[in-house]
Amino acid sequence: MYTPHTDSEREEMLKAIGVPSIESLFEDVPAEYRFPRLNLPEPLSEMEVSAQLQELASINETTRDLICFLGAGAYNHYVPAAVDSILRRGEFYTAYTPYQPEVSQGTLQAIFEYQSLIANLTGMDASNASHYDGATATAEAAVLAFHHFRGKRTRFVVSPSVNPQYRAVVRTYMNGYENIEVIGDEAGNPFVSPQELLPLIDTNTALVVVQYPDFFGRVQDLTGFAQKVHEAGALLAVVVNPLALALFKSPGEMGADIACGEGQPLGIPLSYGGPYLGIFATRKDYVRKMAGRLIGETTDKEGRRGYVLTLTAREQHIRREKATSNICTNQGLMALAATLFMSLLGKTGLRQVAELCYHKAHYTAQQINQIPGFEVDLKAPFFHEFVVKCPDSVEAINEYLLDDGILGGYDLSKDYPALKNHMLLAVTEMNTREEIEILCEALKEYSHD
Repeated sequence: MYTPHTDSEREEMLKAIGVPSIESLFEDVPAEYRFPRLNLPEPLSEMEVSAQLQELASINETTRDLICFLGAGAYNHYVPAAVDSILRRGEFYTAYTPYQPEVSQGTLQAIFEYQSLIANLTGMDASNASHYDGATATAEAAVLAFHHFRGKRTRFVVSPSVNPQYRAVVRTYMNGYENIEVIGDEAGNPFVSPQELLPLIDTNTALVVVQYPDFFGRVQDLTGFAQKVHEAGALLAVVVNPLALALFKSPGEMGADIACGEGQPLGIPLSYGGPYLGIFATRKDYVRKMAGRLIGETTDKEGRRGYVLTLTAREQHIRREKATSNICTNQGLMALAATLFMSLLGKTGLRQVAELCYHKAHYTAQQINQIPGFEVDLKAPFFHEFVVKCPDSVEAINEYLLDDGILGGYDLSKDYPALKNHMLLAVTEMNTREEIEILCEALKEYSHD
């Protein structure tokens, strides 16, 4: 065992923190769980452990066992077998941080291709190599805006229709900065449009954050709104569903300064909530304030194409306390999965998947809207998620659906008290017409009961 500290050094540290012994540091842990008395069961053979774990795993119900209509930020999409097959190659699966370009060309090129695809999809000039998930990517947009204005603008306007988890992470991030004001998302009406946020935007506003499609699935053209934000001198960040961008206008086309969001729909399985992929792309003007790593293409002295970490002086591992952000890593394997997914499907394939989601969701919404007691707003444009006003609590309806092998929608009252008895349903290309009919039939039976 490697123990770098001497007895006298340990005594000095304990004295400095006012603790008499190392053992006293663990007083809050119940005695029966402290080392060496860990109260562990008797040892089992490998065969017994394997059988026990399989039994535990069999208790879980997944989208393989249930018909899934649950979304709210993580979606049940088909992942081509080739994605996982290539992803698990040793060259990719065991690759580590590419600080030495001369031995990391494969990893660097894969990330460069990912950046190129994301920049193209979002209509932005540059993408970073990814963040941990959609929530941290959104929070890093706020950090970029803060540093872009050098802390002189302290108001951040966030739409209430941005994913509640993302909004919570933004508030957590910005809590460490002095005099920062995060407003807009506390509105009593969660369905406010971006235009209704305009009175909150002033010359002290650094960033405005909206979602597209928003958390409720609605799609709104943000072009005019972006112009108004820029007239106030603020930046606009748009939280995106990347799959929807294969069908709708990109944030770049609408004038956004930052596009961020969750990349899970791009070939990444649900996996009980992670690991996922944080997308972050921006205009060239803000690249030096962008967090995370950035891969660039260059040539060596013999004129051969090569890839390197670019603008590393802006990163935490170089600038330390002067860095824009403390994040200087990326979800390399997940970014590769997204790259493979987008490459295999291509522009046409991505659009086909998006169209399937769109049309199946609209068909489902129309059918549900005809069921007594259930109501869907069919006037508002949406992608593949929509809000259903229910005749009873969502919890009760979901329990009823589960008995029929259906994983129901998200209970919006968890995050929006005003939306009691409102369910958020998601429909993807994975949902067959038969499954949609099974859902509608179950809801009809519930309304009759």
